[in-house]
Amino acid sequence: MLYNLIAIHDTTHGGFFNLFHYLTFRSGGACLTAFLISLVFGRPFIAQLKRIQREGQPIRTLGPERHILEKAGTPTMGGMLILIALFASTLLWADLTNGFVWAVMFVTASFGAVGFADDYLKLSRRNTKGVSKRARLGTEFATSLIAGYWMESLMPPELRNMVAFPFIKDFLLPLGFAFPLFAMITMTGFGNAVNFTDGLDGLAIVPVVIAALVFALIAYLVGNRVFADYLQLHLVPGTGELAVFCAALIGAGLGFLWYNATPADVFMGDTGSLSLGGALGAVAVAVKHELVLCIVGGLFVVETLSVVIQVFWYKRTGRRVFLMAPLHHHFEKKGWQEPKIVIRFWIVSILLGLAGLATLKLR
Repeated sequence: MLYNLIAIHDTTHGGFFNLFHYLTFRSGGACLTAFLISLVFGRPFIAQLKRIQREGQPIRTLGPERHILEKAGTPTMGGMLILIALFASTLLWADLTNGFVWAVMFVTASFGAVGFADDYLKLSRRNTKGVSKRARLGTEFATSLIAGYWMESLMPPELRNMVAFPFIKDFLLPLGFAFPLFAMITMTGFGNAVNFTDGLDGLAIVPVVIAALVFALIAYLVGNRVFADYLQLHLVPGTGELAVFCAALIGAGLGFLWYNATPADVFMGDTGSLSLGGALGAVAVAVKHELVLCIVGGLFVVETLSVVIQVFWYKRTGRRVFLMAPLHHHFEKKGWQEPKIVIRFWIVSILLGLAGLATLKLR
């Protein structure tokens, strides 16, 4: 909004207001704004959630035993705080004439609405069964499909329906009419992958912030002709503006971590995990780095695979591969303390983020 107001009224493009024409300045402003919103409003927001929810998030009886004692009474739906900070900051600092920004926000808000409905039903029924899987996935698939067509229409003709591969500079795989389906799977898959990962205090939000940091840089480079040509990346005009969105996500995530660190004052719930995963998937589709997201977000992929493998093998043999799925619960069952699991998973996420950045140059 600030960018658009200045673009309308400032004809000289000089002085302080000229800073608003730089993505780096507006990204920094978005990050700081989102962080301050989360930090300042976090405490009263959590207090209000506690008054409304009283007993807090329902804890799975099939989960680790200590969760029933240690995490009972902790409020959920903290993802609303992240979304408020993210959207307010993005609307303030981004170019609101950019279609990619609106497409990504559409996915984020829609997934957040599904997560909110899921959290609300769990709280109102006082059990861990929320929205039915059919309704939940159906809504996510429909949202992602619409966004896939939307972003496809915004891309240059030579990149539409195409999938780029990391480490290979000249090869593009044409998917034709199947590209929106590929985009749909990417967005829905990562929305639910982050949801699987969100099971311990601070476990999901830091890998999300790391992925957002990596994709803020990718969006900036892919949307800039000079850098895209130098690094031999596929130029997607307009996607540089998503650096502002990713920066806002970083700030909102760090502000939320202030209250979500062990022992957590609030859980993000499905409201947060679904929306953040969907946001990462949408940004990856927009900047043509869907497969790089599988590297950067490798922790989310592994957590999801642990669930798929566990369910598949148990149905076939009646035996479990892991002591409990997702994977972080397996380590809990092995006797690892929660902070040790969380910090080691953060370390893995940092290394995967660096591996994802390496794909920009190793071509």
